[in-house]
Amino acid sequence: MYQAIVFLPLLGALIAGLFGRLIGARPAELITTLFLFVSAILSWIAFVRVGFGHIDERVVLFTWMQSGDLKVDWALRVDALTAVMLVVVTTVSALVHLYSIGYMHEDPHRQRFFAYLSLFTFAMLALVTADNLGQMFFGWEGVGLASYLLIGFWYQKPEANAAAIKAFVVNRVGDFGFLLGIFSLFMMTSAIDFDTVFAQAPGLTGKTINFFGWHADALTLICLFLFMGAMGKSAQFLLHTWLPDAMEGPTPVSALIHAATMVTAGVFMVARLSPLFELAPVALMVVTLVGAVTALFAATVGLVQNDIKRIVAYSTCSQLGYMFVAMGVGAYSVGMYHLFTHAFFKALLFLGSGSVIHAMHHEQDIRHMGGLRKKIPQTFWLMVIGTLALTGFPLTAGYFSKDAIIEAAYAGQNPIAPYAFAATVIAACLTSFYSWRLIFKTFFGEPHDHHHYEAAHESPLVMMIPLYVLAAGSILAGYPFYEYFAGHHVSEFFRQALAEGKGILDAIHHVPLWVKATPFVMMLIGFLVAVQFYLRDPAIPVRLAQDHQILYRFLLNKWYFDEIYDFIFVRPAKWLGYTLWKRGDGWLIDGFGPDGVSARVLDVTRNVVRLQTGYLYHYAFAMLIGAAVLITWFMFYGAR
Repeated sequence: MYQAIVFLPLLGALIAGLFGRLIGARPAELITTLFLFVSAILSWIAFVRVGFGHIDERVVLFTWMQSGDLKVDWALRVDALTAVMLVVVTTVSALVHLYSIGYMHEDPHRQRFFAYLSLFTFAMLALVTADNLGQMFFGWEGVGLASYLLIGFWYQKPEANAAAIKAFVVNRVGDFGFLLGIFSLFMMTSAIDFDTVFAQAPGLTGKTINFFGWHADALTLICLFLFMGAMGKSAQFLLHTWLPDAMEGPTPVSALIHAATMVTAGVFMVARLSPLFELAPVALMVVTLVGAVTALFAATVGLVQNDIKRIVAYSTCSQLGYMFVAMGVGAYSVGMYHLFTHAFFKALLFLGSGSVIHAMHHEQDIRHMGGLRKKIPQTFWLMVIGTLALTGFPLTAGYFSKDAIIEAAYAGQNPIAPYAFAATVIAACLTSFYSWRLIFKTFFGEPHDHHHYEAAHESPLVMMIPLYVLAAGSILAGYPFYEYFAGHHVSEFFRQALAEGKGILDAIHHVPLWVKATPFVMMLIGFLVAVQFYLRDPAIPVRLAQDHQILYRFLLNKWYFDEIYDFIFVRPAKWLGYTLWKRGDGWLIDGFGPDGVSARVLDVTRNVVRLQTGYLYHYAFAMLIGAAVLITWFMFYGAR
C-alpha cells in the first residue's frame, strides 16, 4: 500500500511525460489524475491505520548507498507524522490535477504539465516518507526541480523564466545550509538515518564543532544549518523573495506549491528533526524569531498588493511564519495542525482565485474587478469560506489551529516567545484586513472592466468540484482533529514521531481568557476596518496612500528586498561574470592562449606569403640586399 502511495504519481509522470504525445492529452490527464486519486484514497486509509490504529511501519525497499561503515537503505518511514503529510499532499494534489483538466484545457502542452504535477507530487512523497537525511534530500531537491519546471512552464514569458530561475537560485542558498547540516551531523554521529541520529543526539550535548575558529555548540550549529534549508524551502524572512514571483506559473501550480508541497517541506523537516531541535534551545529561539518576523512582515506587504494571486501568496508566507513560531516554542504538533488545516483553505483560495481569473479572461489585478459576486456566485461563496477559515472565524479549521499557535506563543518559555505572541496577534489583524480587502474589491462594488465583466461566467464543473471539497475541508478539518494535534491525545496519536515540548501543550489549555479571545478580536477589527475602507468609504485608502506615500511605496515594493538583493548580489555577480567573460576569457585566455597563438601564426603566414610575388627582379633585389648585409657584417665584425 505504501509503495503504491509513493510510486503511483511517479508512474503517472512517466506515462504522461514519455508517452503523452503518443496517447494524447486527454488520456494523459485522466491517467495522472486517476493515479493521484488512488494514492489519496490509500493515504487516508494509511492515516486511519497509522494514526488511530497505533501502527508504525518501516518498509525497506532496497539498499541505496554503501560506503565503508555507511549503509543507507531506501526505506519508507510511516508513522503519524508521515501519515498527516501523505493525506495533505495527495489530497490537495489530486484535487489540483482534477481542477487542471478544466483550467489548462486550452494549453497545447498539457501532457507535459500533468507530468510535471505528478513528478512534483512524487518528490514530495519521497521527502515525507524518508527514513534518512539522504533520502529526504533527494525529495528535497526533487521538489526544487519540479517547482522550477512548473513555475517556468510558460517559458515563452520572460517573467516566468526569471521567476523559475529566482526560485531555483534562492532555494540553492537554503539547500547549501541543509547540506552543511547533514555533513555536520554525519561527522558527529557517523550516521544519517533518523533512528541512529536520534539515539545519539543526547550524547552530543556539550560537544563543540570548530567552525572557522569558532568552537560552536554542535547541536546548535547543526540545527541552524538544517533550519537554513527550511528557511529557503518554506520562504522565510530573507529567503522569501522567490515565493511571490512563483505566481508566474499557472494557478494550479500556485495551489500545489503553496498549500501542500514545497513550502511545507521546511515545516515538516523541523518537525521530523524535533528530537534534535529540542536539545538546541538557541536554535529554537532563532526558529521562533524568524517565524514571528516572517508572519508580521508578509502580512504588512499583503496589505497593499493588487495581484489577486500575490495577495494569497503573501498570506501563505505569513501563515508559514505561524507554523515556525509553533515549532520554535516546542508545540510541534500544533505547527503540524496548522499545516494540515492550512492546506485546505489555502488551496481553496488559490483555486478560487484561478476561477476568478478564468472568469475575467486572465485578468489578475483586483483593481480591474468588482461586482463579480453577481456573475460567479458559487466562486464568491467558496472564496468567503476560505477567507473565514484563513482569518480564524469561529468553528472553521483556521480558528482552531491558528488560535492554538497564538496561545502556544503566549505560553512559550523561550525569551523570543513574548515577541512572537505580539507579532502573531498583530499579523492576525492584518490578515483579516487584507483578506477581506481582496473579497470586497473583487466581488463587491461596481465593475471596473465592463468588457470582461459582461463576459464573466462560472467555471466548469470539473473546476468547481475541487473547490467544494476543499471548502468542506476548510470547515471540517478543524474541530474533529483538535484533540489529536493540540488536545489531550497528542502523545497517543503521534507517539514517538515528535519530541515532547516541555509541557507546552498543557500550558496552552491554561492561558488567560483574554489570550483566547485576542485572535477573534483582531480578526473582527481587521474585518470592520476593511468594511469601512472598501464598502462604506472607498476614498479612505486612496487618501491614506496619498498622505503616506513613502510608507505606501515601501510596502508596495515589498520592503525593497528585491532591489536590495539586486544591488548587493545580482549586479556584482553580473559584473564579475561579464568581466571574467570579456577580460578573462576573451582578452587574456583567447588573446594569449591557443586562439591568440593561432591568430599570430596566421598573421605571420599572411605577411610571409606576400613576399612570394613570382617576379625575378624582386628575388634578385632580395639577394642583393642579403649580399650587402653579409659584406657589411664581415667588414665590421668578421675581421676580428
